[in-house]
Amino acid sequence: MAADRDDVDEDVDYEDVTVFGLSDDREATLLAKQTEAVFMWTNSDGDAVGVVMNYVFHDGSFWLTGSGQRKRFAALRRRPRASVAITSRGTDIGVSQSVTYKGDVVLHEDEATKAWFYPALAARVRPDSAEQQAAFAAHLDSPNRIVIEIVPDGRIGFDAEQMFKGSAAGPSRTQV
Repeated sequence: MAADRDDVDEDVDYEDVTVFGLSDDREATLLAKQTEAVFMWTNSDGDAVGVVMNYVFHDGSFWLTGSGQRKRFAALRRRPRASVAITSRGTDIGVSQSVTYKGDVVLHEDEATKAWFYPALAARVRPDSAEQQAAFAAHLDSPNRIVIEIVPDGRIGFDAEQMFKGSAAGPSRTQV
């Protein structure tokens, strides 16, 4: 019976979840293992908009890409701020770890950036096949493609495993 467990801490205040931050080690593992992030920006009405995109974390920035005709690029040119939210869901490192970064956006359309970024992204999303990596990098190399760099200046990390470690509620559901 849960009430009899010795490891349950009934005095914990779960309103202030800032005490359950994601450790540096777990954050580094999350960034290395996860390949998808929710990329968020604001549209001309001020609405927050987000899409799931693959990313590369490189030299302290988050790098993503998309076709230049997408509305997000006009929005980013007008308001060059964005954020990414990354969760552990779908990885082999457990559930309920997350981190969100916000920062300035730099749009890259130069060949030098594309030359390193396309193979790096392809290696992350097609890690088991050099042939598939080459095909994916070639797929990305389209005339209107733009590379997005987010230079983070703020972060929020959360580790629900830490929060529920001593709770009668127990851990979040396990990975399936």
